[in-house]
Amino acid sequence: MNSGIKIAIGADHAGYEYKQAIQAMFPEIEFKDFGTHSVESADYPDFAHAVASAVESGEFTYGFLLCGSANGVAMTANKHQGIRAAICWKQDVAVPARTHNNANVLCIPARHVSLDEAKSIIKTFLTEEFEGGRHARRVDKIGC
Repeated sequence: MNSGIKIAIGADHAGYEYKQAIQAMFPEIEFKDFGTHSVESADYPDFAHAVASAVESGEFTYGFLLCGSANGVAMTANKHQGIRAAICWKQDVAVPARTHNNANVLCIPARHVSLDEAKSIIKTFLTEEFEGGRHARRVDKIGC
């Protein structure tokens, strides 16, 4: 795994514990934590917009977002023009998210995957490369 990558990370209350654990699991990665900072109820758009903006600006290589189902954070992040947020609930889904869709934000459903599964998903997301070619043409058509 490339140790030079920078990850913007955020979660609501449902993803808080995984967010903390993920940062500890990958000490070689530089993370910036956009919150939340507790398990108290929080509004996922606050963190999803912050992470998406940080990735969209180019300051961060990728974004990681966690919430209960990952739907809310993905919907919010994908409102940003330069973001391709993918919900990944298993390792096999993370492969085409990167290789075919060039996803730059990984959304993990914390209530539906184990922490070990989340770790595998992240490793796959970070090691797979965008294939380009016919996929680039399709990815270029995503923005509005």
